[in-house]
Parts: sequence; structure tokens; C-alpha cells
Amino acid sequence: MKNQLTVFPAIFTYDGKCYNVDFIDLNGCSTFGGSIQNAYLMAQDAMGLYLDDLTNFPKPTLDFSNITLEKNQFISLVSIDMDEYRKKFNNKAIKKTLTIPEWLNHLAEKNNINFSQVLQEALKERLGID
Repeated sequence: MKNQLTVFPAIFTYDGKCYNVDFIDLNGCSTFGGSIQNAYLMAQDAMGLYLDDLTNFPKPTLDFSNITLEKNQFISLVSIDMDEYRKKFNNKAIKKTLTIPEWLNHLAEKNNINFSQVLQEALKERLGID
């Protein structure tokens, strides 16, 4: 089954320093970026965060004829794959089975090492995640 993109229009406003982004159909969902590319990526993140809390998404506006824009504004459709977004930011714990030498297990238990915490820290370090 192919994932469907979720698409909503947003108004991008250049204020001379950065691009402010306000979603037409997502009340209160806004962000900004120092460049168009950065603003678009930030808009995807803001939209994902906003929509992640909803069970039913609002219907996106597709007719822009009634929207008046200033000369420093434009409308862009912002898309996101919510399935991929949720996978990326899901903090639900999952169980993993692993093996270590017995001597290391005894030493770690003796020193009250939290195996899950150590594994998470090591994975983040190896993957370059802060």
C-alpha cells in the first residue's frame, strides 16, 4: 500500500529577514525560516506536529481566488507523509533482544547500569543524534 501525502496550503510572507509561514486551514499553525528552503522544511515540521494530535484532518482549501495577498507574500502547498513523520518522531518504547558476554552482564548489574539507557545513548552517539 502506497503512503498518501497530506497537503495543505500556506501563506509565506517575506519580512525582509525571514519567511513567515501561516497555514490557511490549520488555525494557529505557523513557523518561519531564514530561507525559502528552511521555511518550507520548518512548515513541514510544524504541520506534522499540528496534525499528529488530530484524528480527523480538516479539509484543505484548494481555491485561492478569495485570498488577497500582499506583494511580499505567496501561497505554497506544503506536503508531508504523516506515516513517515510518525515513524520518525514516535517515542513509543519497543523491546529488543540482545546478547552480551556473561561477565559483562554481571559487572553491569553490580554497578546498577540501566541497559536500555546505555543502548539508547550509544545508538544516538553512533548515529550522530543529539
